[in-house]
Amino acid sequence: MSRWEPNARGRLAEAALALYGEQGFDRTTAAEIAARAGLTERTFYRHFADKREVLFHGTDMVRELLARAIADAPAGAAPMDAVGTAVEALGAVLQENPERVRLRDTVISANAELRERELTKLAGLATAMADALRGRGVPEPAASLAAETGIAVFRTAFAHWIREPHGPDLPGVVRASMDELGNAFARRTPA
Repeated sequence: MSRWEPNARGRLAEAALALYGEQGFDRTTAAEIAARAGLTERTFYRHFADKREVLFHGTDMVRELLARAIADAPAGAAPMDAVGTAVEALGAVLQENPERVRLRDTVISANAELRERELTKLAGLATAMADALRGRGVPEPAASLAAETGIAVFRTAFAHWIREPHGPDLPGVVRASMDELGNAFARRTPA
């Protein structure tokens, strides 16, 4: 193998996800991932701290995407509208490779440690959105409430999208879920 391999990180991520899907996360080693990618195990560890990081390495990019979408929302946008725009933008990014996203979800759903890590990641995303809202002048507790609600809506929409592989695209499901949230607050229960 040569010392420099183009797109090593991407090849490692692709190999890892394929192996996790084939034989499970716990039964897959870093050496197997590297071999599948045509790289060395040492190269794997230059790109990822451990085999879990392969599934979570885009978290910083997602955090930045959400914060930027909130910061770029129109000046008069309500906090939930800014958050809705942000989580819809996240849905659009995930929609670019739905097969990979669905396989990642299957791998994470099958492992308690990975599910816990995913929840921690989502909490960090909510914190990033709340920080972005505070940067727009939204006071507490409104900033945290809007951010946490946005993550809850996204999780609900994502779960629906995962269950309906031939249904609408993820941004559309997120948008419809945000609308449904508004409807839930507007509805009155029959007397």
